[in-house]
Amino acid sequence: MSQTPEKDPDDWTTGDEPMTGPQASYLSTLAQEAGVEVPDDLTKVEASKRIDELQQQTGRGTSD
Repeated sequence: MSQTPEKDPDDWTTGDEPMTGPQASYLSTLAQEAGVEVPDDLTKVEASKRIDELQQQTGRGTSD
């Protein structure tokens, strides 16, 4: 049951680039489920962190 270590988003070399299409799509889904709004102009790092927050809030992406 080993997990692949993930690089901290703050260490991403491309983290200040605009979020990717898949990030935007998933973030939109999570935001809709959570009943919140998210900006369209997030960076990759900001989107990743927001996705993590919304996954916890909605229960999505958990291994339970």
